[in-house]
Amino acid sequence: MPNVNPKSVAPFGMWPSPISPLMVSRSMRLDEVLWNRAGDTLLCVERRDGRGTVIAHPLEDAFRELTPENSIRGGVGYGGGELAVSDDAVFFADHDGRLYRRPLGYGSSDPITPPFGAVASPAVSPDGKWLAYVFSDGQTDLIGLIDTKGRDWPRQLVRGADFYMQPVWHPSGNLLAWVEWNHPNMPWDGSRLMLGRLEGEIPQAAGTTYIAGGDDVPVFQPEFSPDGRWLSYIISNGEWEDLVVRDLESGKERTLVTGDGFMLSLPAWVQGMRSQGWGHTSQWIYYIRNQPGLFSLWKVDPATGQSVQIPTEPYTYLTQLTVSPIREEVAFKASSPSIPDRIVRWDGKRLRTVVRSDAESIPPEMLAEPKLIQWQAPDGTQVSGSYYPPLHSSFMGEGLPPVIVYVHGGPTSQQYVKFSYERAYFTTRGYGYFELNFRGSTGHGRSYQLAQRGRWGEVDVEDTTGAAQALIEHELADPRKLVICGGSSGGYAVLNTLIHYPGLYKAGICLYGVSNLFSISIDTHKFEARYNDHLLGALPEAAGRYQAWSPVFHADRIRDPLAVFQGTDDHVVPPAQSEEIVQSLQRHGVPHVYRVYEGEGHGFRKSETIADYLQRTERFLQEFVLFAP
Repeated sequence: MPNVNPKSVAPFGMWPSPISPLMVSRSMRLDEVLWNRAGDTLLCVERRDGRGTVIAHPLEDAFRELTPENSIRGGVGYGGGELAVSDDAVFFADHDGRLYRRPLGYGSSDPITPPFGAVASPAVSPDGKWLAYVFSDGQTDLIGLIDTKGRDWPRQLVRGADFYMQPVWHPSGNLLAWVEWNHPNMPWDGSRLMLGRLEGEIPQAAGTTYIAGGDDVPVFQPEFSPDGRWLSYIISNGEWEDLVVRDLESGKERTLVTGDGFMLSLPAWVQGMRSQGWGHTSQWIYYIRNQPGLFSLWKVDPATGQSVQIPTEPYTYLTQLTVSPIREEVAFKASSPSIPDRIVRWDGKRLRTVVRSDAESIPPEMLAEPKLIQWQAPDGTQVSGSYYPPLHSSFMGEGLPPVIVYVHGGPTSQQYVKFSYERAYFTTRGYGYFELNFRGSTGHGRSYQLAQRGRWGEVDVEDTTGAAQALIEHELADPRKLVICGGSSGGYAVLNTLIHYPGLYKAGICLYGVSNLFSISIDTHKFEARYNDHLLGALPEAAGRYQAWSPVFHADRIRDPLAVFQGTDDHVVPPAQSEEIVQSLQRHGVPHVYRVYEGEGHGFRKSETIADYLQRTERFLQEFVLFAP
């Protein structure tokens, strides 16, 4: 039967896409989702053009913006942990470093902490009188305490560790659990779950008990059961992760879910992350599995240890789980390669969409689905990534397409099977897009994650070259039109790949990439100040490796065209890191583009920045990849 709708042939990379730079730049970002205590409203942080606002979504009424005059942003580390709610008010972290209180009914937002330091992860006491929260002034971190009206001066509730996250109150108000850790660890390297006993009319820590975790055993997200009997948490079992409950009276512990081929948490780059939570009757714990890169929702019976999967198709990515306080119902953020981020609730019977981050005007048949590509690294480890082919409902190309190999940041992070507007921007124009999960990525077991320890740079480059070779061998990419792209640690991999394997990639795109490992270890923020101790080794003993894998000392070997993008206010990778690379490109006559965005930090948030970045990147690729000899 003849094809009634034949596609037109057009050069790869030049297809007329329905996705414009403006469309991408104006899409909404969904960060937080939380039930109110009455269980009749979902509170979300919705972010456009870099500004976050709290929106109330009543289940039986129209949505309402609660914070029109504020910009919501947690300030500890990379942010997150921005919301808490009591019976009559919502509490939030503002970009000015203060906690605010806003009535759920009529009223305005009022600050309750002074403008000093940074705050995150507010947690309201069961009686609604107190707010525990994480505080950092850049040198000292602690758990603070403030009355919810903001009438008194903040107090120090817990201190002594280098870092804190995830404080949570026991239903009695007499216990507080939290996670803490010390340098040189990151929270996914090793951390401790602690339990504090509170006493006094103004709560004070009368004693603390170590519960679980350690220097090489990360622990994540403590939660008390509503009946006050249990404390649940997620902990590494060596290779994967378990969900454990502790009887608070007897101290006995039971493993309810044994991770085998799946993870139960994500690396805690930000505060306020949630992947498990108790049902209101204490008869179920809901939790999310990551297996690997594909997410699913489950509930487990604490009495029997039996788990039941909750259908969540067509979604492949789930995060920020929140459980209703009055009925067996949950909500979470969800997406898939063909569905932009949504807030979705499961009401016990079916899924209902609460919030869409986008107009969803692009038909699913225009959005590519991934194909898993695997190969063996030099050490025998199986490395993988997701290949998204060029796709358009009206156009096709001839031969093999240009392919963008995207390297995620972190480097302790992961590429998930989820929606990406930037990816779709390029696949609908006729580019293939490959998302690499190099050794060191999370979600593939702890051994895979630790394979990068002491070898940051070396392992990345082995896997970016392996990705190029795999794409060529699978006949998925034009070997003369491969592009490597990445930001932060991913930008570091871009620079090192171009230095050590010139000509393998036709061009590179580097966003705020690390170029000087010595400087980054000395000048970066507290959260990552000792990160390199694990990734490369401690200074001065590992100085040789720092020099060998710092792109700035070898940038004269870059010969392939390079586009560099940087924000002026980036305190993680300061502009000097990019400027030194660009100066070398200028001295050696290497074709390049350099764009600095005023007021942008580590990651671009402004609409005009994102649109400009995409437009300049597309022109760069046309000039140096599509039309280059």
